Amino acid sequence: MPMSNLVAYVDGGSLGNPGPSGIGVVISGSEDGKIRIAKWIGHQDNNVAEYVALLEALQYALALKAKTLHVYSDSQVVVKQMSGEYNCRSPRLYSLNFVCRKLARSLDFSISHVPRERNAEANRLANFAVRGRS
Repeated sequence: MPMSNLVAYVDGGSLGNPGPSGIGVVISGSEDGKIRIAKWIGHQDNNVAEYVALLEALQYALALKAKTLHVYSDSQVVVKQMSGEYNCRSPRLYSLNFVCRKLARSLDFSISHVPRERNAEANRLANFAVRGRS
């Protein structure tokens, strides 16, 4: 039976820009309780890391057969590009934006900006992933 509503808090970060990078994702609404993901993603810049965190949340939601996914991110670039307010002109972000938009069409998807202090758990996971590998 598909889950109806998932909520994800996503964050990506790097030590330096670019530098060692990681993502943090917190998903609630799963039958198994809160899902926490911390992953090292190599040397990237901050915006790439933010998009990779969103991509992880989208892939996880689809794997769980979710119907809806609402994402909270503290990245204004990602939120405004995904909502269509900003065009994605960056060649390094374009493919990530394209893939995220394509996956999002498979869900009742929405995304909102959240202040960094309200995204603390995802931020902590991203920092854990970076510092664990750098």
